[in-house]
Amino acid sequence: MRGATGGVNLLALRSHNTALVLDLLRTAGPEGISRLELAERTGLTPQAVSKITARLREDGLAAEAGRRASTGGKPRTVLRLVPEAGHAVGVHLDRDELRAVLADLDGTVVARRRVPLDLGAGAEAVLARVAAVVEALRAGDGTSPRARSLLGVGVALPGPLDHERGVLHRVTGFPEWDGFPLRDALAERLGTVPVVVDKDTNAVALGLAVGGEGGSFAYLHLGTGLGAGLVIGGSVHRGPRTGAGEFGHQVVQLDGPPCGCGDRGCVEALCLAAVARGEAAEAARVLGTGAANLVGLLDIDRVLLGGRTIEAAPEPFVHGVRAVLDARARRTGDAPVPVRLASGDGRGVAEGAAHLVLAPVFGRGDG
Repeated sequence: MRGATGGVNLLALRSHNTALVLDLLRTAGPEGISRLELAERTGLTPQAVSKITARLREDGLAAEAGRRASTGGKPRTVLRLVPEAGHAVGVHLDRDELRAVLADLDGTVVARRRVPLDLGAGAEAVLARVAAVVEALRAGDGTSPRARSLLGVGVALPGPLDHERGVLHRVTGFPEWDGFPLRDALAERLGTVPVVVDKDTNAVALGLAVGGEGGSFAYLHLGTGLGAGLVIGGSVHRGPRTGAGEFGHQVVQLDGPPCGCGDRGCVEALCLAAVARGEAAEAARVLGTGAANLVGLLDIDRVLLGGRTIEAAPEPFVHGVRAVLDARARRTGDAPVPVRLASGDGRGVAEGAAHLVLAPVFGRGDG
């Protein structure tokens, strides 16, 4: 980061270097990694690595993992990440339920909560429910002498919204949320705990990318609504106004049935109507049509499917979307784009929301 005079912001640089070291400690696992290896792999000087690791040990984020034989001289001390030293809460606000997870620094989920929710009940009721769940997860099962240390809370919910400011826009079906500053309102209620807000689809896409899903892909989420999370070149693509991924509201049928967004013939309206009629094959065909538009525009590597509707009956959706994309490939002469179910088993949004907090700690995107 450079200031107005073009100089390097030393605090930001130090944070960046710490993130590099933390990420290598995390990927090394319980076997650990030596300071010399950290220096070689980060490009930092041994002195800089020693200062960073000393600070991490003082903060309880790193610990010795034993010693390893070296090619000469005394054995090297290896260090490991201490996963339980910090936690993040990931919250998924759906239209009718709240799912939340508590994840350690490794991203391992150590506790879960799932409670009913009415997103139309008003901001006060929703904030109270979220705060209660966060406090329950932080308190744990009562066996710990003190509450768990929270790095922050990630909240994911249907868009559109402004990720940078944490302000909601007109959530389809819930116009009363338009302009609500969810991030700041929840942060005020939680006290000193930082809050990050993003779309549910972006949260899943981030979780998939951090979990090793490489390249460029689209995650299509069909539940109570329809949206997409886009990963381009390994990073979540939000766009300059953080509005990318409003997949469900692309018009594919002029003068089609009205959609809750105010337009007509949207993919979401057509897809949800087919689901309501019990016509999974037709819903998959509509979803595949929208996916084919994305493939044509972005030339992505693969399409991943998720959301409660798809997870309840994955085969017709995977087969139907794949059929549409294969037909497109035959027409264009391109190689077929793979289609498969995303990992997560219904937990992907909440776990991805936790990564909105964790990923920046390890230099993996801005959350």
